[in-house]
Amino acid sequence: MSMNYRSSIASVQAVALDDENNSLVILDQTLLPNEKKYISLSEQKDIWEAIYSLRVRGAPAIGIAAAYGAYLGIKASKASAYGDLLKDFTEVKNYLASSRPTAVNLFWALNRMELRLKMEKGKSADEIKSALKDEAESIRKEDEEVCKAIGKFGLTLLKPGWGILTHCNAGTIATSRYGTALAPVYLGEELGYNFKVFADETRPLLQGARLTAWELKEAGIDVTLICDNMASIIMKEGKIQAVLVGCDRVAANGDTANKIGTSGVAVLAKYYGIPFYVCAPMSTIDLNCNTGRDIHIELRPDDEITEKWYSRRMAPEGVKVYNPCFDVTDNQLITAIITQKGIIYPPFSDNLASLFKEQDTLGKEKIVE
Repeated sequence: MSMNYRSSIASVQAVALDDENNSLVILDQTLLPNEKKYISLSEQKDIWEAIYSLRVRGAPAIGIAAAYGAYLGIKASKASAYGDLLKDFTEVKNYLASSRPTAVNLFWALNRMELRLKMEKGKSADEIKSALKDEAESIRKEDEEVCKAIGKFGLTLLKPGWGILTHCNAGTIATSRYGTALAPVYLGEELGYNFKVFADETRPLLQGARLTAWELKEAGIDVTLICDNMASIIMKEGKIQAVLVGCDRVAANGDTANKIGTSGVAVLAKYYGIPFYVCAPMSTIDLNCNTGRDIHIELRPDDEITEKWYSRRMAPEGVKVYNPCFDVTDNQLITAIITQKGIIYPPFSDNLASLFKEQDTLGKEKIVE
């Protein structure tokens, strides 16, 4: 089983840089599970579209794509003076940032690239461009370490043979490797935990059906696909012992934005007494966002509900449609937040703030080996 994982899923890279051809290479996730296709993107408008249309998706993968995109944007700049390079970078940064307003990793990665550029002030244009490439590569490599650490911490909360419910896709193809919410599953598989995973289909874009079910099946892991509205019955039947989800943003009080439908799963888990764990890289925690009410929720096109995936329209013409991409899970519904630095329990306002103070004191994040 673990050999199957290493040979199939570990070799899948959702985002990569083809520096020789000045392009970003992504696995087009809109085509899964029927077609595994990589596409090369060299124009900023194409990178923007790939992020917006979810060809590349998942908070960490979005950040990696944005970092590479920012590097490619500045690499193409003809500017030689630092001030002109900074101006060009700012334009690229603002453009890419407009693609997905809820995903804090997008802004985190772009801000980190901007900081690196400013640190290189006084150097030549070529040296600055090389530094930005190094920074983007570091973001990708660090994400793999972060995911592995989250997986190790998460695994301490789980027992062999447990049934695990997950929503949307927070796996290998949403990150550099391992995933966030699925990292404990993959690490557990290598240790013979034999988890039984139940994947919500995750309407309306079916990330659970198209992506999570696909990658877990590819890895040889026991996975069962269910409709979103079946979560309650499998919890009632005792099939679920823990819920693992990823997230796109964590507010300072522990409220968490994730794919639409996540908060409903949290409510059900609370009712049935099942622990609900949010797997969150530090880069998704936004202490400048006080509560979930301050998180901007992206609205998606109507046709994702009325006609996408159907051979013919499945809703009456002219009907009003409300299609928020995310919802916010209240902190009181969350058992713990699993980060690469450890497991954070309530009260989240205090403990998340302490986590960042500790990081500032240490100067860098401690990765679990």
